[in-house]
Amino acid sequence: MSDLISYQLEDGIATLTLSNGKVNAISPDVIAAFNAALDRAEQDCAIVIITGQPGILSGGYDLKVMTSGPQNAINLVAAGSTLARRMLAHPYPIIVACPGHAVAKGAFILLSADYRIGVEGPFNIGLNEVQIGMTMHHVGIELARDRLRKSAFHRSVINGEMFDPAGAVDAGFLDKIVPAEQLLATAQAVAQQMKKINMTAHKNTKLKVRKALLETLDAAIEMDKQHLL
Repeated sequence: MSDLISYQLEDGIATLTLSNGKVNAISPDVIAAFNAALDRAEQDCAIVIITGQPGILSGGYDLKVMTSGPQNAINLVAAGSTLARRMLAHPYPIIVACPGHAVAKGAFILLSADYRIGVEGPFNIGLNEVQIGMTMHHVGIELARDRLRKSAFHRSVINGEMFDPAGAVDAGFLDKIVPAEQLLATAQAVAQQMKKINMTAHKNTKLKVRKALLETLDAAIEMDKQHLL
């Protein structure tokens, strides 16, 4: 489907694999490929598994784009926030199989999914924006506020604290961790279990549960377009 996001459909499960350099940077082209892959998964009525390369889901937004000019940064963040909002409202379950590090936008991909599986190992998961001199955007704050445990929210967003995989489960970035060699098999097993869900009920319930969050994110996306990061 794309060199940046490969698409594999098997037995009603679409596996989207991110591959963009050493840190799987999230660029405008990656976001376009993500949206195209989600379009296809929706057409295929497929449960979605999102994964990355061994050792990393994503290190965040493409810093070359983020530092190329204020408007480019604003546009990239808006596109990424709109993708997160789309994932939260996707009509079929989205599972993330996180093969290692998930930093900044990589961690927000986790916070935008329905079920998140990580791997054991010396990996960092979290929101490092304040560490690298970025004021957290409104969408990031609201998404983290909704999905993280209250005790971890301030430590993560304001302090830029990074978590190991076990700590990421406690914080709310992940739902479970497994040995690396079991990651994709576990994600497949979760997807097979989710096939028992009535997908119309899943979609309608998801939209009810997340109604307030989605409305908050819509307003936050517009606010972020008006402010320098």
